[in-house]
Amino acid sequence: MLSLLGTLFVGLIVGLIARALKPGDDKLGFIMTSLLGVAGAFLASYVGVALGWYRQGETAGWIASVVGAIVLLVIYGFIKGKTSN
Repeated sequence: MLSLLGTLFVGLIVGLIARALKPGDDKLGFIMTSLLGVAGAFLASYVGVALGWYRQGETAGWIASVVGAIVLLVIYGFIKGKTSN
């Protein structure tokens, strides 16, 4: 239970940093920001393992997690922009 709360807290911080670094107005709530950060960390870990930067089961660092979250935020913006037209 404690690791889940820790993961969600780190995800929130990563999501907030990603939203602050990416220009534009992203209307995401607290929960979506947390999910974005957690998903960004998972994406960074997956890509890092695939490229040989990390070993299986090793988590990505803060910078890689933020980059992963920014990538997901950009993808989200493209998808949301195309559906709102």
